[in-house]
Amino acid sequence: MTNQVTQQRIQADLQVKASIEPQYEIEARVDFLCSQMIETGQHALVLGISGGVDSTVAGRLAQLAVEKAREKGVEARFYAIRLPYGEQKDEDHAQQALTFITPDEVLDINVKPASDVLLASLEEGGLTFQDAAQRDFVLGNIKARQRMVAQYAVAGAKSGLVVGTDQAAEALMGFFTKYGDGACDLVPLTGLTKGQVREVGAALGAPVILVEKQPTADLESLKPQLADEEALGVTYTEIDAFLTGQQVSEQAYTTITNTYQRTDHKRQLPRTP
Repeated sequence: MTNQVTQQRIQADLQVKASIEPQYEIEARVDFLCSQMIETGQHALVLGISGGVDSTVAGRLAQLAVEKAREKGVEARFYAIRLPYGEQKDEDHAQQALTFITPDEVLDINVKPASDVLLASLEEGGLTFQDAAQRDFVLGNIKARQRMVAQYAVAGAKSGLVVGTDQAAEALMGFFTKYGDGACDLVPLTGLTKGQVREVGAALGAPVILVEKQPTADLESLKPQLADEEALGVTYTEIDAFLTGQQVSEQAYTTITNTYQRTDHKRQLPRTP
């Protein structure tokens, strides 16, 4: 199978368009969130806000969706949740995101106590690690899953649906924690490349500093604010080019396709006999 055919197959699987009209995407995705909430009989949308462009865009879409539902006479509220692990180094960006989103309600939940206690309990129960880096990796996934637990607790209390921030670039690279930030009910950014998320953010009027911010999952305690691109071994420019059918270097192509294959289990439902 040629490189181009492989790219086209993956592009179709991840529902990526070579180009978008931002305003159309805004309206379509707000409609999606609004209709899903109404059809399921739920009365809230819930999303963790980190200060990155993905959660900023998804958060604003969610707020617009609940406002649209209220215009239809449906009781609806958006709960934006801050979920820091202790003190977040770029907290100012998270606060700028909240100011832009103007959510109905903001909750601030520190996941550090629960995350640290669980890791300590695992070690007390006999779990050992190869080295400090592996321990830190496991703790990072615990943080992501504690955030999922918190969001679903809020959704359960408020009759809501949890909104995810996964977009095509992260889906391609499997760059999310399974049953962590990958766990959600609605994924409004599906099919958008990283650059297209930025286009939508700009069209929404999000602060430039957040739209153009260097992405970081910020899960590593030993490497705080580690850039996604450093962790991935490939740039978002290369990932987006791959997704939109453009030619990329052989090194980027190999890194992307190998990662896509290795992380396939993250994009699938649990396997059965």
